[in-house]
Amino acid sequence: MTQMRIARAALALSVAAGLAGCGSVKGLRPTEGMSPVPKAAAATERETPEELMTPSTQARPDRQADLLDRSMEREEDPFDLPPGPDNGRSGD
Repeated sequence: MTQMRIARAALALSVAAGLAGCGSVKGLRPTEGMSPVPKAAAATERETPEELMTPSTQARPDRQADLLDRSMEREEDPFDLPPGPDNGRSGD
């Protein structure tokens, strides 16, 4: 009897999860009475929704400069020092 209840509960949960994932996919539109996107303080004109959804170069930088083509020896770093005698702890 308890196995039947567990099976029914599992079935109900899987159906509920499946239905929750079946959302309507539509383009977002402002509802009646909504004001348009406000103009930025330093902008000369108001941005369109497409411009707002396009990431800037600063938000998505070009990663081609970060690629390493070959292994290279590290240069000597004058600030790469071992810890001091107190190992970085304060005197308290």
